[in-house]
Amino acid sequence: MDKRKLTLIVSSRPWWKVNFRELLDYRDLFLVLTYKDLRVRYAQTFLGLAWVVVQPIVTLFIFTLIFGKAINVDTGGVPYPIFALAAMSAWSYFAFVMAQSGGSIIGAQEMVKKIYFPRLVLPLSKAIVGLIDFVVALVLLGVLMLYYQQPFSSNVGFVFIFMLLNFFCSLAMGIWLSALTIRFRDFQHVVPFMVQIGLYATPIAYPSSIVPDIWQPYYYLNPMAGIVEGMRWSLIGVGELSYYSYFSFGVTMFLFVTGVLYFHRTERIIADIV
Repeated sequence: MDKRKLTLIVSSRPWWKVNFRELLDYRDLFLVLTYKDLRVRYAQTFLGLAWVVVQPIVTLFIFTLIFGKAINVDTGGVPYPIFALAAMSAWSYFAFVMAQSGGSIIGAQEMVKKIYFPRLVLPLSKAIVGLIDFVVALVLLGVLMLYYQQPFSSNVGFVFIFMLLNFFCSLAMGIWLSALTIRFRDFQHVVPFMVQIGLYATPIAYPSSIVPDIWQPYYYLNPMAGIVEGMRWSLIGVGELSYYSYFSFGVTMFLFVTGVLYFHRTERIIADIV
């Protein structure tokens, strides 16, 4: 007769009650996963970590040629590379977290099946890794501002608020996509399209003021629209912070809260369906 013991772990918490303290208990695993992601990100590539610098520079060069030279977008007197990079820093981080977090559960499915740990650690570790790109983009922006002798705006103290909103917005999308991708694998192919469409539906290469007034409320339902304009306003003082930006901030918080709840509800059956 087989006398092996079977241990069944059953959560006694309702799906709407998230245990954030558990994340703190698994901080060592979180640090290990973050370090592993950093190491393998550019492993066996010719340029290695230099890709973190090359990618934004190439994108900025193309934007400057098309929107700065050919279309001559109104930047309020600020050199176009600075105008674009102030917004690109926030968007690049958002795009990275959205793309990487979406497949984070699927990519770690063997570990998910074998051991228990709070699955929220996986998309969260991707959000931390993306901060490197964010910081590099801000450093490049600082170098450009020195080159063009462009001073920081008097609103620069507010930039930390928009950086925090950017983090929550990116993590919210990452959490939503990681949970949805488990049930609907189509999202693995949808995410790249979302990134491409979002790039042009967000005021990165152009100011939001060119959008007709009648469409402004709908335009700012894009959570990154208000955050990107806020980054530009706080860093270089271009434009004014539209009151429609609060639509974006509200959508960001809504996505984050509902994303965490939906992920927590799905987390109970993740090991069975991955």
